[in-house]
Amino acid sequence: MDARDASPRGKCRLAEIVQFKCEPGEQLNVPPQWHCLPVIRIFRICQNRPAVELTRFIDMNVETGAVHVPPQSSQVLPKAKPWRDIVRYEDKAAHDF
Repeated sequence: MDARDASPRGKCRLAEIVQFKCEPGEQLNVPPQWHCLPVIRIFRICQNRPAVELTRFIDMNVETGAVHVPPQSSQVLPKAKPWRDIVRYEDKAAHDF
């Protein structure tokens, strides 16, 4: 999937990843048979901006795979930071053990 979005941030594209959620079957005394279901996730990727997941905001036609991003989705998206700007604070007490 590759769609263009004319946003004030410049050219953006939509990217799709498919992950699978798997659970073992519940049968006794036999090796488990795994049952997996696809989980589709949609992201907006804009130049010089962090990727933002849009999955819960989009409308997807499951028959055709067409994705519609409502125009108001840009107003309800969470603020994001590039990974390089994330600071991880470590608990000093955890290092005392």
